[in-house]
Amino acid sequence: MIIVYTPADGEPEHYDARSLVVSEVSIVSRTIDMKWAQIKEGLAEDDLDAMRGVAWVLKKRVQPTLRFGDFDPGIEELVTRLDKTEVENYVAEAVRIAEQDPEVTREQIAGALKDLPGVAFDPAHAEAVIKEMAEAPKGDEAQEQPADLVSPEPADETPSPSLGSTSSGPSTSDSSLTSSTSLLQESTH
Repeated sequence: MIIVYTPADGEPEHYDARSLVVSEVSIVSRTIDMKWAQIKEGLAEDDLDAMRGVAWVLKKRVQPTLRFGDFDPGIEELVTRLDKTEVENYVAEAVRIAEQDPEVTREQIAGALKDLPGVAFDPAHAEAVIKEMAEAPKGDEAQEQPADLVSPEPADETPSPSLGSTSSGPSTSDSSLTSSTSLLQESTH
């Protein structure tokens, strides 16, 4: 999950929540009085406290003296976006679920995923992954999944050089990608 902080008077800053280490998670958890599971869920739902806490502790890597009270972004200045690995995992999971219903077509899956690029850090990458999934013949992906779905590239294009991405497995959360987007609803009925 990438947190995009766009201050009213500055350039966008990007913070990769998956680059956090345990000590940083502990600091965020104590500071905003949320457990890590709540923070992760909060990031998926654009929770302002979760986004602020994670962005603040990652900002401290380059500004060690930054106090939490001094980092108080406007409510419209923070948003979360999915990194490349999360997009690929989400599409792969949508395909896996949809394949359990032989009446669901690749085009229907692509239609259900039409909002995914809007919540992706790299919308063009999300569109390419969806297009590649839609073009693959149904049933063949068990033997030959697209390369992007089998071995995703780390999301190392985060503009902030001090923040790196790490890989993790697909989310097991039942929550939606954001509070206003639910992409799999259409394909699971």
